[in-house]
Amino acid sequence: MLMSIILLILAAGVPYYLILEKNKKLNSEKIFLISSFLVLCAIVISSFVTGTYSSLLVIISLLSAIFSIYKATKTTNFYKFGYYLLFINAPFFMLFIREQGVLYTLSLLITLGGVYSIAKHYDKYYGSANYHGISGTTLATPYVGAFLTVYLITLALYPPFPNALFLLSSMIKEEPTLLWYIVVVIVFLGNFMVAMRVMPRTVFGTPNTNLHYVDLTSKEKIIHFIIIILLLALSIIGFKGAIA
Repeated sequence: MLMSIILLILAAGVPYYLILEKNKKLNSEKIFLISSFLVLCAIVISSFVTGTYSSLLVIISLLSAIFSIYKATKTTNFYKFGYYLLFINAPFFMLFIREQGVLYTLSLLITLGGVYSIAKHYDKYYGSANYHGISGTTLATPYVGAFLTVYLITLALYPPFPNALFLLSSMIKEEPTLLWYIVVVIVFLGNFMVAMRVMPRTVFGTPNTNLHYVDLTSKEKIIHFIIIILLLALSIIGFKGAIA
């Protein structure tokens, strides 16, 4: 039980809502990195944990996820969007059997690493990681649009991307309960809604003629290609797990 509480604190955004959000010295980028590190710690710790989940803690993480869905729909900042996605998916980490939960969360972290790189690109060339004023990037900056499309579709849990395959694998292998169904439906719809909400304002929007679009550098492209390769490898693992 104690270890489950520790995992809840690390993965479900508890430090953010109690401490980080109120700290004026931390910007969104630093909060994203701190939150990602805490989730990574939860993944490492969970590899030493056995046993079943606590229904009470799953319910608490689900309430945090619902609030995070609301917060994610209110922000247009890619850094904030990233760490809210971490908290939204925490119930999967708490609920799924340990191996599937770890792989799902690891895939989520890698995907959000791609979103973080896009945020850095926006921050560097447009002065802000806010995507509200940037539209039609796929028309003028094809690499940014292509990579961002992959990340958002992955977050929206579309197959054959790894997050969807790990979710499918868990659906096949788990013994569903009423709580399990409630968590899967809410978190699935939450992921889909917030990811698809971003797309019309970035890759499928109308070009803004007042902006000078800048595409990715060669170094940035290499980073994104590595992330895509990692996601492809996880997709293969997820597919094997689903058919096993």
